Amino acid sequence: MLSKIHLILPRETKKSILLLCLALGMVGISYGSLSIGYGFPLWIPLLTSVIVAAGSSEFIFLGIIASGGHPIAAAIAGLLVNARHFPFGLAVRELVGSRMKAILGAYIMNDSSVVFGMSQSTHKMRVAAYWVCGIGVVIFWPLGTLIGGLLGKILPSPQNIGLDAVFPTVLLALVIPAFKNKTTLLRSSAGALISLITIPLIPAGAPFLLSILGLLVRKK
Repeated sequence: MLSKIHLILPRETKKSILLLCLALGMVGISYGSLSIGYGFPLWIPLLTSVIVAAGSSEFIFLGIIASGGHPIAAAIAGLLVNARHFPFGLAVRELVGSRMKAILGAYIMNDSSVVFGMSQSTHKMRVAAYWVCGIGVVIFWPLGTLIGGLLGKILPSPQNIGLDAVFPTVLLALVIPAFKNKTTLLRSSAGALISLITIPLIPAGAPFLLSILGLLVRKK
């Protein structure tokens, strides 16, 4: 199927998808190396990269557990981050297919596949972009994690070469354009402030959960 649908896409779209997958692979290297640096066995980041296949929630879960947070708090934090998949599913329900095909279609649903899928001009192009990007991500992400895990065994401190900063930097670059909306900026800043204030007061992982209270802030 993939060999047929990719022919529908323009060359520039396929190039953009490839570059995105390569970038996510680099972030996967960061994830894998940090996991090993924090003392996790290689099979844990590999398993999560295949089963969860959601980098943001995986990084959050890893960071909370590594800082001594409770696994339940880490799991709840990951679920909150992935709550965006509910509206994603409604938006791309015509792209994922039906019956058995829908299982794989739902599995490859992520920020990138949704964005590329929804941004195409025709239905056939939307389906093609969604599947090509989604499958690319679920290949490059675990591959990057594996490479990072192997590097983490060689490098005693991945932080020394900045691998710990890769994911936050990429995430910040993705969300900065949204700050043009004053309401989004206000609520994001309020959530960040709540997290910073509560870090020394409550267990690790809980400040992130409390940051959702920033959504209650409204402009006067």
